[in-house]
Amino acid sequence: MKTITQPDEIQSWTMRQRCAGKRLALVPTMGFFHEGHLALMRWARERADALLVSLFVNPTQFGPREDLKRYPRDPERDARLAEEVGVDVLFMPEAEAMFPDGHATWVEAPTLCRGLCAVQRPTHFRGVATVVAKLFVLTNPSLAVFGEKDWQQLAVIRRITRDLNLPVEVHGRPTVREADGLALSSRNVNLSPEERGQAPAIHRGLLHVARLVEEGETDSSLLLASLGKRYAREMPLGRVEYMAAVDPDQLYPVEEVSGPVLVAVAARFANARLIDNILISRK
Repeated sequence: MKTITQPDEIQSWTMRQRCAGKRLALVPTMGFFHEGHLALMRWARERADALLVSLFVNPTQFGPREDLKRYPRDPERDARLAEEVGVDVLFMPEAEAMFPDGHATWVEAPTLCRGLCAVQRPTHFRGVATVVAKLFVLTNPSLAVFGEKDWQQLAVIRRITRDLNLPVEVHGRPTVREADGLALSSRNVNLSPEERGQAPAIHRGLLHVARLVEEGETDSSLLLASLGKRYAREMPLGRVEYMAAVDPDQLYPVEEVSGPVLVAVAARFANARLIDNILISRK
């Protein structure tokens, strides 16, 4: 496995791969790999001639009071795991290389940033969209793979890829979970033992909503009220930032479950903010 740190070098490497007729897959990450990341890499590895993984803790998607400094990092372990799953190149740039002094250009999809995580993190998706667009330009991949746990992020990336005519296939892959249902996240290591014991209630609550829909309930306000009661009872250490039922593509709120609906949640613990979602529909 080759490690590259400079944007011009990764651009040259990927151009050589494409000129040689190779199909290149990109898995963008912020590192501290867990099985969710590795599952994305394995899936991409099977569908490409060359696999590139970016490891970049993007400062532009963190707000002034967010956990940039506390974000877990272990690049040596990440490199070892990446090599084990067959990554060809690990791109690990410094922030100054990606966003040099004087950087003033941003990519945004504002219609998808009116709710959910954007309420608490108003500049987050601008940072995500910009860095992903830069990665697409630098690496020119045939396909890029993202996890569905970050559904709003995935929707934003699909929108900018479409609107800017970027020649990349964007694929979302199912959330990978612990045995007790907790969605894998690099931030899970920041949970205390007591918080870790309560955090699986996030997913259990979403499954509860899906069962209510199967039983015939379609009123979103009633579904979310029932979900909130469960969280208050089962997750007292977590403060719910939002619970929402939205259109899965446009992300606007829906009042009735009449077709596919995304139920999304964010919960904040002392040192970790966790998100999860479930896609449901009335049968």
